[in-house]
Parts: sequence; structure tokens; C-alpha cells
Amino acid sequence: MKHLTEMVEQHKRGKANGIYAVCSAHPLVLESAIRYAQANHSPLLIEATSNQVDQFGGYTGMTPADFRHFVCHLADSLNFPQEQLILGG
Repeated sequence: MKHLTEMVEQHKRGKANGIYAVCSAHPLVLESAIRYAQANHSPLLIEATSNQVDQFGGYTGMTPADFRHFVCHLADSLNFPQEQLILGG
């Protein structure tokens, strides 16, 4: 959350900025997004739709907790700091 607060503060001071975001549950898409954010030293917002991830497993078979674990495990395997991840839905 710190990253978002800093971005808002910078924007208020007139700096044009934004955040890289992806909405996917596909491992290769997520890996690419993590690698991109890592290469650009930026936080990464990953979202999943309610069709992909929900309390019943969605079409991916993952609950929100499963999805978080999956993304965090992938980030760890790529040496991307979990503190740089922002998960949404």
C-alpha cells in the first residue's frame, strides 16, 4: 500500500505516473508481468475476475487465498519481493 500512497503524493505534486497492472490467472502471463515489473523496478498490481477466482474456486479452481498463495509462490521463485505485489479483484 505504501507504493500507492507514494504514487498519489507524487501525482499531487504534478508528476505523471501510473502502475503496471495485469488481470490474469495464467502462470505464463503472471510470470511475464512479474519479470516486467522486476526489470522496471516497479510494483505490480495483479487482479483476478470473479469468474477466475472466487469462494467456490472459479474456473481456475482457486479461492482468493489459493490465488494469493499461487502468486506469492511465483514471485518468490522469481526473486520478486512480495512487498512489491498488490493483489486485487
